[in-house]
Amino acid sequence: MSERITGHTELLTLMAYPIRHSKSPAMHNEAAAYLGLDYAYLCFDVDQSNLKEAIAAMRALHIRGGNLSMPNKIAVMQYLDRLSPEAQMCGAVNTIVNDGGVLTGYITDGIGYMRSLEDSGIRVIGEKITVVGCGGAGKAMQVQAALDGVREMSVFNRRDEFHQRGIDTVAMINEKTGCKAHFYDLEDLDRLKGEISESCLLANATCVGMRPLEGQTYIPDPGFLRPDLTVTDAIYAPEETELLRMAREAGCRTLNGQGMMLFQGAAAFKLWTGCDMPIPHMKKVLGFPGAKEGGAA
Repeated sequence: MSERITGHTELLTLMAYPIRHSKSPAMHNEAAAYLGLDYAYLCFDVDQSNLKEAIAAMRALHIRGGNLSMPNKIAVMQYLDRLSPEAQMCGAVNTIVNDGGVLTGYITDGIGYMRSLEDSGIRVIGEKITVVGCGGAGKAMQVQAALDGVREMSVFNRRDEFHQRGIDTVAMINEKTGCKAHFYDLEDLDRLKGEISESCLLANATCVGMRPLEGQTYIPDPGFLRPDLTVTDAIYAPEETELLRMAREAGCRTLNGQGMMLFQGAAAFKLWTGCDMPIPHMKKVLGFPGAKEGGAA
């Protein structure tokens, strides 16, 4: 890495907490090096207590751009100058581009999730899915799935700060897309079991299963799952959450958040650099199962 740093190197950042587990620095730094681009991507522990100062530092230091993850995707919007139409619709930002001090927020999570499904041969267009979680990533996944052509969607969330957000997202999906969406309380386990039984896919968009909630899941027993169900998790560290372990043992097809991380990162990389991320090379670097140099993008 050090031999790539020059007086012209542009900085890219990832601001979240916790974040030291992230694979994004390895991904973006390797992609830049592979393409001969003069960028460096670093992680910073940032939560809502110091987010305002961190965004001000982006302007002051002319940082080219950055990513945001929990708990900053919604809170950051008040500190930005512009929002992409998708970010406005989702009410969340995971990517910032700095154009001469003008900070524009984008959301690439939903694109990344849908591309990861397509890349894995998982077909949900025209089908019914169930999504749990209505935070920044969850809403992006729900909106993009609806825009891409999912026929029906059941959305679940606890009675927390994202509860009303979930209700509003479902209303917006029903108004602005052809998808038929429903919102339910996650505490209603009978409803959760019933909706999963009618869905081709169950998606976790919560932080349940990630540190400090490792080993936890809201699925009380394997009877909620069936072998022809696909179960995905936006979490990629750990590689197999308790939900995915339970699903695997129930015979389901499982997919963690590694592909979503790769493809949302590729969309962000394009916004910062104007270049396409070398997907086959990155799959090999990141240890995707069966990845080979020169494979299909």
